[in-house]
Amino acid sequence: MKTMITTPDGQPRRTLVAFHAHPDDEALLTSGTMAKAAAQGHHVVLVVATDGALGLAGSEYGTADELAARRWDEVSASARGLGVARLETLGYADSGMGPQVFPDPPGKRRFVTVPVEEAAEALAVILREEDADVLLTYDAAGGYGHRDHVRVHEVGARAAELAGTPRVLEATVPRDLLVRALHLVARFYRLPDDFDMAGFERAYSARKDITHRVNVLRQAGAKRASMAAHASQASADGDADRTLAAFLRIPRPLYAIVFGREWFRDPAHVGPVSHDIFAGLTEHEDRAE
Repeated sequence: MKTMITTPDGQPRRTLVAFHAHPDDEALLTSGTMAKAAAQGHHVVLVVATDGALGLAGSEYGTADELAARRWDEVSASARGLGVARLETLGYADSGMGPQVFPDPPGKRRFVTVPVEEAAEALAVILREEDADVLLTYDAAGGYGHRDHVRVHEVGARAAELAGTPRVLEATVPRDLLVRALHLVARFYRLPDDFDMAGFERAYSARKDITHRVNVLRQAGAKRASMAAHASQASADGDADRTLAAFLRIPRPLYAIVFGREWFRDPAHVGPVSHDIFAGLTEHEDRAE
């Protein structure tokens, strides 16, 4: 059994591990929840599966290797701002979004080519070391369908089984609310020309499947700073625009409305929607060997 440590308000201190596919993914879906947990005195860990070398960025960010190094610096800055106590990478190569998976780069393997069991054990090592209470992953569709996000769901679910992590929360968004928010933003700010609104109408989760809704209004500033830390992912050549850049142009009052809540799905949850990701957890003694 873990030694009982309490937060400043007398609650048991929990360990939250957020597992993401690429540097910058933490900013959009879970940064508010991570910052809120850290501010409450909980132990927050961020694990990134890939180097993000295939992320879209302006040519000033150089080669894939140079972009990967820059993105690690960016996620490090994001993590510091959110109050993350430990940042780790599984060290896999970005699998990309195109119709085909590129060959493995020298010295690395694309995340989607690594067997789920192998990658899950790598994550499970961290979960065991941290005696994690809650693991954040993605829903089965990987949110908007990126192959690395789908693999995060698969790897995260298996890693939690291997490590005996009591709760897995799949970061998601109620798609009807998301589409309404995007239409609202589009009334005031031009979204990138290649922005796929129809894709978001098929993405993430139905409202009825949401089990946890977290108010992160007080963390809106930290969430915005987390997004801003990922400057490479807001960059583009010429007159092109990026979704992250568009989000960062939203005035702060509207930004807080659009990004003031975060949502999760727990397949094991029974009962009404919870507003506390740690509610109902008990001290856990049994661990997988």
